[in-house]
Amino acid sequence: MAFSATSLSSFSSLSIRTTRFSVLNQHPLPNNLTPKSKASKPFPVFPFKLTSTTKLKAADSETTFFEDPSLQEEVVFEPTPPPEGFVPPPSFDDGPMETEDEIASAYEEIYGPAYSGVSLLGNDPFVMDSKMKKSTGFGSKVKKEKVRDGFEERVVQVRRVTKVVKGGKQLHFRAVVVVGDKQGQVGVGVGKAKEVIAAVQKSATNARRNIITVPMTKYLTFPHRADGDYGAAKVMLRPASPGTGVIAGGAVRIVLEMAGVENALGKQIRSKNALNNARATVVAVQKMRQFSDVARERGIPMEELWK
Repeated sequence: MAFSATSLSSFSSLSIRTTRFSVLNQHPLPNNLTPKSKASKPFPVFPFKLTSTTKLKAADSETTFFEDPSLQEEVVFEPTPPPEGFVPPPSFDDGPMETEDEIASAYEEIYGPAYSGVSLLGNDPFVMDSKMKKSTGFGSKVKKEKVRDGFEERVVQVRRVTKVVKGGKQLHFRAVVVVGDKQGQVGVGVGKAKEVIAAVQKSATNARRNIITVPMTKYLTFPHRADGDYGAAKVMLRPASPGTGVIAGGAVRIVLEMAGVENALGKQIRSKNALNNARATVVAVQKMRQFSDVARERGIPMEELWK
């Protein structure tokens, strides 16, 4: 058994060497790649033939040769000459030095008045912008200046509303506000926020976007009767004689008072929802028209309307 194993190993090694020599004989190595000595690293032999597709053709490559390449030659940069009539701008350091007052006025024009007690542009340095002033205390937020546009605000209702989300419930406040100048203009708005003050501010802003004009006579009453519906709420409005006052309740009374109506009758017929009743009052008011407008549209004098 030992003799057979030895003969088998010698035969396998002899066959491998014979195969390697046959490959070298078929594909001889170039002169510069032939190993010079046994100590040198042998060159790897690839047992495949190079076909015509793997050979690089001369037409496939483009080579450009310089006639006289001089890599050590220094290249001199020649800038483009300036055009005729060109005047170079003055240097930054050539101009006159700015004074401290000029620097302070420029700073004040960009960033606002300083708080050092000196103002070069006539501003009050001790009055801070109300939009940027923050109240002291942890968690304080920016205080906004109250808008002074001639409209008065009146809160009709503030309620807590809960929104159910994935993580639980979110508590917010919903405010209904009516704004008006008591001269015929009124608006109803609603807003939600996590705080009551923010909700009132949002609703007041929303109410200013929905301002309408209430038609009134010289006795500060309605020109004619009208009814308004909004959702499940229905409101009935009737004119009244001088000295009657505003006989109404709930949101209808607040809307009429903020509009400047002094003599009127109002009645909430269906729902008692404050927001729906306020908007139903607005719908009823929008249906009203002055006698002069109707006469102008019909092309007849106002006296003809009473015949």
